[in-house]
Amino acid sequence: MTRTTPAGRVGLGIAVAALLAFTLFPVYWMVSSAFDPEADHRGADVLPSGFTLDHFRYVLDTGEFGRYLTNSAIVGLGTVVLSGLLALFAATAVARFRFRLRTQMLVMILVVQMVPLEALVIPLFLQMRDLELLNSLLGLTVVYLAFSLPFAIWILRGFVAAVPEEIEEAAYLDGCGWWRMFRSVLLPLVAPGLVATGVFAFIVAWNEFVFAFVFMQDDTMYTAAVGLHRFFGEYSTDWGAVMAGSTLITLPVLIFFVLVQRRLAGGLAAGAIR
Repeated sequence: MTRTTPAGRVGLGIAVAALLAFTLFPVYWMVSSAFDPEADHRGADVLPSGFTLDHFRYVLDTGEFGRYLTNSAIVGLGTVVLSGLLALFAATAVARFRFRLRTQMLVMILVVQMVPLEALVIPLFLQMRDLELLNSLLGLTVVYLAFSLPFAIWILRGFVAAVPEEIEEAAYLDGCGWWRMFRSVLLPLVAPGLVATGVFAFIVAWNEFVFAFVFMQDDTMYTAAVGLHRFFGEYSTDWGAVMAGSTLITLPVLIFFVLVQRRLAGGLAAGAIR
């Protein structure tokens, strides 16, 4: 094992500090501008000119941003629950059962992830129109579910395949039916994988803009990402409102990540080992 010299440690510390500053400075600028009463005229000043909550009041009251956050929460949580449930059943079927074209189906699931989302806007718009799901949170949830499922199935397949079949057979010998075995044995063992895929599905649904903007025709049905766009004017931009809205959008993702970060880290580590 090589030892790092004092100069090397200093250089490593400087590099890490520079990386953190480069990564965190945009977040600092967003949050500080959200509380800055002179956000529109801040220029290159690193420190805000003062402290105010007026931007948040304007965004939540006049801008009706609370409604957009609620819409995003409904779509995001719906996508997480449905993608986790469907992906787990599909991953169990692919990992445990042998059937024709199983390998080809797995390859097709992976190929779906490689298709640019922009190429699917028009086909999905026409499909949602025919199904009368435009301007509907349910329709948007279905679209995000289609984007999240391939990744979730591929990841969860590895977790299910890593569970020894002898554990399931022992549960059967103890008198468990398939559903009891699935609920009491398999589900707890693949829970870290569900958390990892759930975080991915939530971020996809929460941050996506293009499909929400195209599919939603009524501004009361906008998600937070689309609602933020309303504060950008044709000739000017209300930067205080934009930064306040961006901060409100960031907080749920941050809280969600903090709540699941232990299971997320364990799930990603286990997935890498398997």
